[in-house]
Amino acid sequence: MVSSLMNSIVACFLSSVVMCLGWILAKRAIKDREKMSAFECGFDPIKSARSPFSLRFFLLAIIFLIFDVEIVLLFPVLSSIGFSFDLMANLGIYIFLLVLVIGLFYEWKEGSLDWAQ
Repeated sequence: MVSSLMNSIVACFLSSVVMCLGWILAKRAIKDREKMSAFECGFDPIKSARSPFSLRFFLLAIIFLIFDVEIVLLFPVLSSIGFSFDLMANLGIYIFLLVLVIGLFYEWKEGSLDWAQ
């Protein structure tokens, strides 16, 4: 009984020491403007925050998010296609894939996927 109590006290003491040591070491980290700025935000963080920025960056980011979510939805769907060879059972899946491919070709033709313009 005394041994388990002593082990608990030692564990609490050691965890407190490690937390305090981590807090002290974290305070000494050098914090400059580059490290505190947002990462890949689409505009230069050193200039004024009121300056105009590229809307193409945000359009490309939204397109990426849309296609990323659709790819996540496709993983279980594609595995279920292998179990059923009936065309009518998978009609919804094929329509979803068709809409996805048509949307991709539309974005490609429109030029939204060309970053270098």
